[in-house]
Amino acid sequence: MIYTVTLNPCLDYLVAVPGFQSGRVNRARYERIVPGGKGINVSYALHILKQDSLALGLVGGFTGAEIERLMDRDGIRHDFVQLQRGSSRIDVQMVDGIESSINGVGPEISPEDIVALCGKLQQLQDGDTLVLSGSIPRGARDTVYSDILGTVADKNLHVVVDAKGPLLLNTFKYKPFLIKPNRQELIDIFYRNPDSIDDIIHYARAMQNMGARNVLVSLDAEGAVLVTEDGNVYRHSAMEGTVRNTVGCGDSMLAGFLSGYHQNQNMVEAFQMSLAAASANAFHEGRGTYDDIMELYQKLQNEIEE
Repeated sequence: MIYTVTLNPCLDYLVAVPGFQSGRVNRARYERIVPGGKGINVSYALHILKQDSLALGLVGGFTGAEIERLMDRDGIRHDFVQLQRGSSRIDVQMVDGIESSINGVGPEISPEDIVALCGKLQQLQDGDTLVLSGSIPRGARDTVYSDILGTVADKNLHVVVDAKGPLLLNTFKYKPFLIKPNRQELIDIFYRNPDSIDDIIHYARAMQNMGARNVLVSLDAEGAVLVTEDGNVYRHSAMEGTVRNTVGCGDSMLAGFLSGYHQNQNMVEAFQMSLAAASANAFHEGRGTYDDIMELYQKLQNEIEE
């Protein structure tokens, strides 16, 4: 079973405004309101891939209630902790040739909220997968992910972390099964811009030396690199297609990897599925479909460079 954790969920207001002009009345071409936050995005992408998951995290206020209502409507299983004060944030994603974002402030949480969440995590069993993904709300420390892992350290879990800076680095003592940094996150950690794929591989191996077992690096238009704990390196350039949406591509990549790996624990197939899922999301104005993903997956079967 796969459990995702989103400490800072949101309602994503996605709006396309062709020819946006500051200081003027602008008309939207389309708009959508969807539950967001990286862990929730992973659960949605897993649902598309017909892989069951349970979304955990913290929600509050009328926006939290709407997040739950929409997830119920879409068939996404969840079991959130209800915050006693504050409302889950609203994020605005505007597309006008390029994408711009305004992220809401969100609630301030208490230590008791994290304790309540950790109580829900006690249901996990050996062999389950726990995904800790995304930003943290006000009131949480940058040790919060490692604190959470400490409460389930007695369980044999596949821990997956998709986070930035100290929030990620603090989890390395628990030897996460998979981490998924992007180029900017590598820069933030190592204070150097990787100039080549060899540099990417070097930094991935450095993080393995720090405790991570497998490292999947998303490189946007340049594709992705996977460095496994047995020393193998897989890389692939971005798939060809018209990019219509980049929101949630990294989360789809992570979901694709987990779905692929859960089939038969094969790293190559997991990497292929991660690329297919991320690309299907990018080529679709909303979320990619199962058929989209499978079609792209078939194209990748003999293309992985090792």
